[in-house]
Amino acid sequence: MQTCSRCNAQAQDYESECPRCHASLAEFSATAVALRRLQTNARVANVRVVAEANACPACQQVAGTYAKDQAPHLPVPGCSCPNGCCCFYEPMLTEIYP
Repeated sequence: MQTCSRCNAQAQDYESECPRCHASLAEFSATAVALRRLQTNARVANVRVVAEANACPACQQVAGTYAKDQAPHLPVPGCSCPNGCCCFYEPMLTEIYP
């Protein structure tokens, strides 16, 4: 399931538009907004895509570490997880304390 960052409505992974406010989920889903924040944060060196241990083969294949400008968008295309894509982003920081 995707969550719209504008109105918090839930949408299926295959939907490209929020069912309530009609915002583009490619731009305004919670995961798209999170990825943009990570990409603009100077303290983030890389982005790790994490998948659950029992995730589908498509999610397992995408799991890994990426340069922050090359991280794949979520949900994973072709995901067959029963409850929707379970992947999430995790930042890899250049420094932990300021």
